[in-house]
Amino acid sequence: MFNYFRHEIEWGGRQLVLETGKMARQADGAVLARYGDTIVLCTAVGARQAKPGQDFFPLTVNYQEKAFAAGKIPGGFFKREGRPTEKETLVSRLIDRPIRPLFPAGFRNEVQVIATVLSHDMENDPDVVAMIGCSAALTLSGIPFFGPVAAARVAMIDGAYVLNPTRSQMAESRLELVLAGTAEGVLMVESEAHELSEAAMLGAVTFGHAAFQPVIQAIVALAEHAAKEPWALPEISEAEAALESRIDTLARAALADAYLERGKQARQEKIAAAKKAVMESLAAEGLDTEKAKAGFKHLEADIVRRAILETGQRIDGRDTKTVRPIVAEVGVLPRAHGSALFTRGETQALCVATLGTAQDEQIMDALEGEYRQHFMLHYNFPPYSVGEAGRMGSPGRREIGHGKLAWRAIHPLLPAKDKFPYTMRVVSEITESNGSSSMATVCGTSLALMDAGVPLSRPVAGIAMGLIKEASGFAVLSDILGDEDHLGDMDFKVAGTEHGVTSLQMDIKITSITPEIMQVALDQAREGRLHILGEMARAITGARSDVAATAPRITVITIPKEKIRDVIGTGGKVIREIVEQTGAKIDIEDDGTIKIAASEPERAQAAIDRIRGIVAEPEIGVIYTGKVVKTADFGAFVNFLGARDGLVHISELAQGRVNKTADVVSVGDAVRVKVLGFDDRGKVKLSMRVVDQQTGADISDKVGSKGRREDGERAAE
Repeated sequence: MFNYFRHEIEWGGRQLVLETGKMARQADGAVLARYGDTIVLCTAVGARQAKPGQDFFPLTVNYQEKAFAAGKIPGGFFKREGRPTEKETLVSRLIDRPIRPLFPAGFRNEVQVIATVLSHDMENDPDVVAMIGCSAALTLSGIPFFGPVAAARVAMIDGAYVLNPTRSQMAESRLELVLAGTAEGVLMVESEAHELSEAAMLGAVTFGHAAFQPVIQAIVALAEHAAKEPWALPEISEAEAALESRIDTLARAALADAYLERGKQARQEKIAAAKKAVMESLAAEGLDTEKAKAGFKHLEADIVRRAILETGQRIDGRDTKTVRPIVAEVGVLPRAHGSALFTRGETQALCVATLGTAQDEQIMDALEGEYRQHFMLHYNFPPYSVGEAGRMGSPGRREIGHGKLAWRAIHPLLPAKDKFPYTMRVVSEITESNGSSSMATVCGTSLALMDAGVPLSRPVAGIAMGLIKEASGFAVLSDILGDEDHLGDMDFKVAGTEHGVTSLQMDIKITSITPEIMQVALDQAREGRLHILGEMARAITGARSDVAATAPRITVITIPKEKIRDVIGTGGKVIREIVEQTGAKIDIEDDGTIKIAASEPERAQAAIDRIRGIVAEPEIGVIYTGKVVKTADFGAFVNFLGARDGLVHISELAQGRVNKTADVVSVGDAVRVKVLGFDDRGKVKLSMRVVDQQTGADISDKVGSKGRREDGERAAE
């Protein structure tokens, strides 16, 4: 019934198992990938025909995590998986990026790749397993695919590289790097690092590429038994070749002139005019204008790439190493806690930092369990940033991916939570874009956080590198433009400080690049990054000494753990009352740490005084201010020290004989009492009579104003 095949290897200290033929048999390719007890079902399906007139390759990759994989029931009202989480979106991009360049040019059939997490052992992350499984599924499917691809995760622990670290090992690592590639070279890198050197980063990539070679061999071995007949490769017909030749004749001169224009908008207008003229001529000749679009793009690429390799001069007139002019400004929004406007050429990011309390942390519901994030970075790319009118909606995959890249670049430099107890959110609004808006976000975020008073260890900057590679040679480009990104062979983003790299992301559009090219790119990126940091220092060199006046002030105090329930009160009654009456936000942690936040210092102090009053222990002989909360025939009950009650016996209410309690005090009266001692049940015995013997001046000097005595002061007998 099943045409079942299985291949197993030992890899990184665990067994990697690839199975096919039992599940999802109607897909073109289906592989069950297992690493430890983490299992991912990966499928690939392709349309047999391309849609008429389609001039792009419609590849869709979907990574999805099922709650049952971790023995959980989804939260929320509907109790089923809903829209993709941030991680699902990011891993979908992670799978897409290395496989997309490996489909043949001219292939326009729709392809859908789906990776479904069926089991998660809480130690082996499913992302690398999914990447390997999807590559294997495509390799078996018969769909034209120049793979296989393999992937790996690399950590650095105690100065040594570690292959596929477990979750517990990652807590000790200074590096988290995921890479993918073919047997020939690396195609994709995604990483976060704690200021590692360029040599260490390159070493990690080289280590990872060598480490995943057995996985490629395992996929090939599985394919030898289970691969389907390959589809025919798309061929360029004589008519299509003739069409491209005709486009070259009609458009080369006009396009070459357009690319001499230094400004983006003026250049795009000339390109659009040249394209319109070509299409009109082709239509008049009875040729297919839809098929001509691809030929026009090929001609653009040829003109730009040839000019760079032959002259060393780029579209905007720069050489290969020069960074565009930079203007960095901070404090641009008066009511924001921190803000920055970072402009590099025709790319601009408005970054705004907001500080909050622990109540503002983002709750993440992942397969590994619920956790909280106290730093959020949200990237937005509105259509006006590129001079277009477009649909506005929720963030897409690109926006989520760029935001996470900038998050990784900044995250290693953030202060420890116990040193800076704020929740931080940065929003990056891309107001202009002509290449490398994610790296502008890194720079703008660093500036905005420092403007907000966040004590970053050091400023962080980022730069995007490009590559033009032909048989005649290659050129690495610093600070690439949008057109150089689209028409080039590499998008290589490096972020870091003057001390080292904090994030590296690489996408290769050709089959692979050599270590020599990566070394050149890293060295050139370091030069550019140091230049950008120098320009940023013109605006601000370090964090401001204090947070903005509009930001909440957080005070941290510690109380004994056994007093936590006294501060919270039954059903939260006490803490709610303090919040309502003082206007402060209060967060209580299990270890007795309490964070009090308020925009006005007096509100915070009022809350602190109330809490300290609750947890303080009465001292014999000390005078306190309190309030009468109940009267009885035998005396009055007085509330003091926040939630503490004590009894003033009728004999201690005043000098001389007192017939009725009501003759001396009423409920609600503010009174001063002295602690006489404690009864057998631990109840506090108070006296007003002794206090009354003293002068008002003596009492006011010794009694605290908030229901407690000032530290170190004792009332005279």
